[in-house]
Amino acid sequence: MVKASLAVGLAGLALFAIRFAGLPLSLLVPVSILGLGAALFLSASMPKFLKVFNGVLAGVTLVLLSLILANAAGWFSEDLANYVPPASMLAGATVFAFIIYGISRLPVIRTIMTIADRYFDSTALREINIPLIGTVRAAEGRIGTVLLALLIAINLFQVALSVRLNFFGRDMFNALQTKDGPAFWYQLFWIFVPLAAVYVCVAMVEIVSQYVLRIRWRAFLNERYVSAWLDDGTHYRMQLVGREADNPDQRIADDLRNYIDQTYTLSIGLLNQSATLISFVAILWALSKDFTMPGTDIPVPGLLVWVAILYALFGTWLTHLIGRPLIGLYFRQEQVEADYRFSLARLREYTEQIALLDGEEAEKQALGRRFGMIVANYMQIVRRVMNLTIFQSTYFQANVVVPYILTAPYYFIDRITLGQMQQTVGAFSSVQGALTFFITSYSSIASYKAVIDRLTTFEAAINGVRRESGKGVQVAQGGQGSADLSVANLEVALPTGQALMRADAVTFRGGESTLLTGPSGSGKSTLFRAISGIWPFGKGQVSVPQGQSMMLLPQRPYIPMGTLRAAITYPGMHGDYPDDAIRAALTAAKLPALVDRLDEDRAWAQTLSLGEQQRLAIARALLAKPDWLLLDEATAALDEPTEAEIYLMLKKTLPATTIVSIGHRSTLAAFHQRSIGMVKGEDGLFEPVEKRERESAV
Repeated sequence: MVKASLAVGLAGLALFAIRFAGLPLSLLVPVSILGLGAALFLSASMPKFLKVFNGVLAGVTLVLLSLILANAAGWFSEDLANYVPPASMLAGATVFAFIIYGISRLPVIRTIMTIADRYFDSTALREINIPLIGTVRAAEGRIGTVLLALLIAINLFQVALSVRLNFFGRDMFNALQTKDGPAFWYQLFWIFVPLAAVYVCVAMVEIVSQYVLRIRWRAFLNERYVSAWLDDGTHYRMQLVGREADNPDQRIADDLRNYIDQTYTLSIGLLNQSATLISFVAILWALSKDFTMPGTDIPVPGLLVWVAILYALFGTWLTHLIGRPLIGLYFRQEQVEADYRFSLARLREYTEQIALLDGEEAEKQALGRRFGMIVANYMQIVRRVMNLTIFQSTYFQANVVVPYILTAPYYFIDRITLGQMQQTVGAFSSVQGALTFFITSYSSIASYKAVIDRLTTFEAAINGVRRESGKGVQVAQGGQGSADLSVANLEVALPTGQALMRADAVTFRGGESTLLTGPSGSGKSTLFRAISGIWPFGKGQVSVPQGQSMMLLPQRPYIPMGTLRAAITYPGMHGDYPDDAIRAALTAAKLPALVDRLDEDRAWAQTLSLGEQQRLAIARALLAKPDWLLLDEATAALDEPTEAEIYLMLKKTLPATTIVSIGHRSTLAAFHQRSIGMVKGEDGLFEPVEKRERESAV
């Protein structure tokens, strides 16, 4: 790979040498083919996203080479020859392929490309509607690759148009200087107007294509990240473990969007500016190849090229020095903004509790404190950006007059024409614009680095939780024909690692209702979560009946936003249950007032009381008909008569369901055949102990 990369670099340098030295064009062909072959060879080890760039550059090299050779052979008329790109574009394509390979070896680029390639390597079949062609079905990665290749080609074409417009400016100003009217109007109507029309059409295609690519790319990665976060209870375990992945909602919604937008913008921008740089450096070198050091007779070949490079290097160094702290500040700003949004969302969720406690002033103080953190960090960003802007403004204002200062003496002594002077100024500005890409994009790059850090730490947190998920309590299917749920050698711990409770040789028999009691903090709810397979701390084995379903209803059920129908059927999908079954479940759960509101869309978690929410969860169980129903104080908000009616209804409506309940009320014992209590042992750990059995429950 090192040899191949050197080959590409040498090919690019050879191309420049050929063009700058004015050597025969025949040497351009073998060198171009060598560079093209080396670029394609290097692409094999590159990330897919960057392979697309080199693939397009290879195609562009072939097209440019064909046009240049055809023009050299005299196949084009004089009018058409005006549209043939200069040979410097060929050098630009080859050298940029080498630049891409070098960039691909950087660890940070590898990290960025790992995220991008998940989309471009996707084999999932999707459809896309293409104008004038119709609907096409293909792998999503291939669709994205084609769109990206099209956009790369468009940007390179736009660079070629810019180069051609630079020559148009030279010819037009020369016509003005010589007062050649026909030449002026020819340049305006037969050169500029067609080029401008093509530029506008290409820009329209670019806008549509890039927006389609971005939204498809985001949709794919959004689905992937949401699945990784939600699958196997990872989201719950991350919260318990306290991995460094605050505000996962913001990372998926905002950081992912920013990653896609900035990856596209910066990569295409770098391509555009690099191609511009290489193309216009050749023009600038040719224009200033006979320039001398100002005030002397010492010749300096390509004087303006060296001035532009040194000027840009100085500006880049100062920009990095001034703006480097912005990376950490942007990361911190995303964090405090997300924390503030989360606090507002929590306030909206618990408005009733806050109002009952007259907690508005406390909330104002807390929100003010969090917003103060936003303001403090934001002002640090403002101060740093202000310093950066002052420098950049000064730098770019000086950039306007520098090429005039350097070229004016040669114009006044008739060494160059007015058109050449304007062409030189335009080329110098283009080279400076390309060289200062880092300066103009520094704030965006700093923000982009913060986004990458947030996505990578989010992925690291997910992977860390998944690696540890198999180390805790093991939940497995029981033997064939076993109808019991058993626990063996179980020790449940807190997130700190401190052991909380243990259970050994405890069996919940299928078909027998059981009540689990004990003091608060004894591990009853944690035991339920270990049995459900979502508690990551501890060790031991839980054996569940093979092929049987389980449903756990907590004290405070989750009520999703949306219609009442969606809230009742959760976690079922739309259409899983007919409306008649939903209404029957609501009626059985003592919620008859809601049967005609199934399509009402509102924040039901704030609309319904806790008792109504608990009865709504009971209605879910009636629809799902699980084999095992674990009730973790799931009726604690109900009055005792209603609670009794609910238990009697469950026994009648779900006769094949085994109910295991956690509760503190003594009245619950009447509805269970068996009672187990959590008792603290001599070592301070709680463990379940048989209290009594009844032949039948009421």
